[in-house]
This record gives sequence, structure tokens and C-alpha cells, in this order.
Amino acid sequence: MLFGIAWDTSSGWAFAISILPILLRGLVVTIQATVVGFFIALVVGLVWAALKAAPLRIVSWPAAIVTEFLRDTPLLIQLFFLYYVLPEYGIVLPAFMTGALALGLQYSAYTSEVYRAGIEAVPRGQHEAARALNLKGMRTFTHIVLPQAVPRIIPAMGNYLVSIMKDVPLLSVVTVLEMLNVARIIGDRTFNYLIPLSMVGGIYLIMTLIASAGVRFLDMRLPKRGIPLK
Repeated sequence: MLFGIAWDTSSGWAFAISILPILLRGLVVTIQATVVGFFIALVVGLVWAALKAAPLRIVSWPAAIVTEFLRDTPLLIQLFFLYYVLPEYGIVLPAFMTGALALGLQYSAYTSEVYRAGIEAVPRGQHEAARALNLKGMRTFTHIVLPQAVPRIIPAMGNYLVSIMKDVPLLSVVTVLEMLNVARIIGDRTFNYLIPLSMVGGIYLIMTLIASAGVRFLDMRLPKRGIPLK
């Protein structure tokens, strides 16, 4: 029994039905970690992209070094650092937020490159037209460049969304009860790993298919042409 839920191990189907509620609780944690981590990756990645595009090297170089570090070091090391090292300096975060932050920071290094590619794909004529209309640099970036870059990077961002979702099980090392960790605990207590792990694999397959379909829908719906300047 886990979280007050009894498991019927008399048959395969009965066992699967009895553990489904607790797996769904783990699924909620998995989805929450995916959403929070992806949101952090999107926001911080855009910040890294803007800093690396800055004309001043004193701004662009540190951002490039940090993103390279995040990209070239394992997620587990970053996760352990946030969870075990930061408390030594008085910074204590809940296990869930630690995991989501680690996911977001790791993938922000990748999304920053996606943003960069999307921004560079915007025709230079759009920048020149904005300057001709005397638009400030920030307004040009937020109202002209970014709206045209985002539709171009939807497929790549969708791939990272799926990747973050599949990396959530790593959060089990800092005691986050996401879906795979719950399945492992069920297996430890019932000595039946096949059914819970198979169910988790099936649920992950369904989630990735739904996420991929959503990304394709957005990719087809969002316009990719330049926007007229008025």
C-alpha cells in the first residue's frame, strides 16, 4: 500500500487497475515538472539569446560561457549541485522546484541556440524597415523580430519539450515522486516490475504523441511570413 491505496496482485489486470490511481498521481507531478521546466527554459533561453547577441563583449562572452557550461555538463551534476551544494550556502529549495529549475537551466542553453537561429532567419529587410520607421531597438526586437522568429522555431522547441518530459524521471534522485519513481516503489514492494514499468512506458508514449501532435498543429497554424510594418 502506498498513499493509502491497496494493490490487488491476484491477477495482472486487477493489479494494473489497482495501481493506476497512484501512477496518475505521479503523472500529475511529471506534467507539472515538464511545464515548469519548459517555461524556465523558454524564458531563460530567450535571455541568454539576447545577451549573446549584445554588441558588447563584456555582456555576450559571459552569457556564451554560461550556456556552454550548462550544455556541456550532465544534468545529474547540475541537479546534485542545486540540491546538495546550495543548502551549504543557505539556499534551500524544495525538491520539486530544484528539479524543475535544473531541467529549465539545462535546456535554456539549447533553447537559446534555437532562438538565435530563429532570429537570424528573420529577413534583414525587416530590421532596416524598422529603423526607417525610427523604431527603437527593443521595440523592433519585441514587436517585429520576435513575432516572426517564434513560428520558425516551434518544431525545435517541441522537440525540447518532449526531451524535458523524458528527462523528468531523473528527478527521482532528489526524492521527487514523479511517475517512474512511483512505479519503481511499487515494484520494490510487490516484486512485480513488469506491469508498473510497462504502464509508465505506455503513458509516456501517449504523452509524447499528444505533445508532438500539438506542436505540429501550432506549426501549421502560425504564419511564417514577414509581417507588414505600419
